[in-house]
Amino acid sequence: MEFIFIRHGHGEHLTDYPNRLNTPHPSLTAYGKAQVAQLREQISIDSSDLVLVSPTKRTIETAQLLTQSSEFMISPLVGPRMFPQNPEFPFLACDYILTKNEITKHYPDIEMVDFGLNFGAEGINTIEQHVFETYASMLLEWIGSKYTRVFIVSHDGTITNYRMLLGEKELTRGDFLGEAGVYRLQLN
Repeated sequence: MEFIFIRHGHGEHLTDYPNRLNTPHPSLTAYGKAQVAQLREQISIDSSDLVLVSPTKRTIETAQLLTQSSEFMISPLVGPRMFPQNPEFPFLACDYILTKNEITKHYPDIEMVDFGLNFGAEGINTIEQHVFETYASMLLEWIGSKYTRVFIVSHDGTITNYRMLLGEKELTRGDFLGEAGVYRLQLN
């Protein structure tokens, strides 16, 4: 099985960095959309692939541009997450996730994968590491061996947390992807 992690394109919250980091629910900028359009030329997503997307506007917009449809699933289990996890780091409004009601209202045709867990606006961002690992393991177990390729459209910290959960060691913030970056991880 192959995991393909994709970081969202440039978002509105980065246009006046760091002053706009507390902008809730930022969209992609025109530049971010162009980044994703360029990325779409480099990757292909098949109907047999699983595409899981963080419940933020910028990741959903990234997935819509990549798939040119709504053929993906939204999951708070791949939502924004700090890396490294540190309770002293501030929580930023740009990382609030969309609620189930907002997703149903704005994206009625997109299925959610949340296992009935009740996530607040912070999602998995600030939960303790062992709780995150329990939830993430539930998601990985659900994925099982049903798919040859799994695309996860998410955020730097989340991607790095999943890479570590999947066996990579000694990752740092230096391993973060750039905007619309891609990282492939082959599991045997």
